[in-house]
Amino acid sequence: MAFRSKKSRGLKRKVIFLLLLALLFVSHKDIGRWLYPFEHQEVIYYYAEVNHLDPLLVASIIKTESNFNPNAVSPKGARGLMQIMPNTGEWIYQQISGGSLNQDKLFDAETNIALGTWYLADLSAEFKGDLVLVIASYNAGRGNVKNWLTTQHWTGEHKTIDQIPFMETRQYIRKVLWNQKVYNYLYQGQ
Repeated sequence: MAFRSKKSRGLKRKVIFLLLLALLFVSHKDIGRWLYPFEHQEVIYYYAEVNHLDPLLVASIIKTESNFNPNAVSPKGARGLMQIMPNTGEWIYQQISGGSLNQDKLFDAETNIALGTWYLADLSAEFKGDLVLVIASYNAGRGNVKNWLTTQHWTGEHKTIDQIPFMETRQYIRKVLWNQKVYNYLYQGQ
């Protein structure tokens, strides 16, 4: 009797495993979209188009920065979806409008995305569209990236990311590029 019970449990486990595997195969994109949300799509697509950016890159940066939490605050004080530092947000806002930014607006999804995409476009113009340099600059600051390039500490190439002095920036670049691949797979052509 104990033998049958063990055999029966083993068969049940195999059936459950096969059902889970089948479920995963059938709805893997649904599961992927749950793990990789794409909230604020209309706003992201609008400001990505205005700033000549790939909206899926913007989504991958938001995923990396805040996991789509508009109220996120980093230990260093970066705020909102795209984790904009208050002084950077003020500078961007002055470039766009000439006015002063209410720092609480960095928690507003549309304002944060508008400022973040403008900043990405500005970095893209400065680094001639080199995606790796743009992503590195978004994380570490353009001054650091320029310094690494001029002192030949980093060549700026994707294959030499390990030369970057900041481990956080190396990991950030890899994570954004990975997230961009995932977002392209899950949302391309929607």
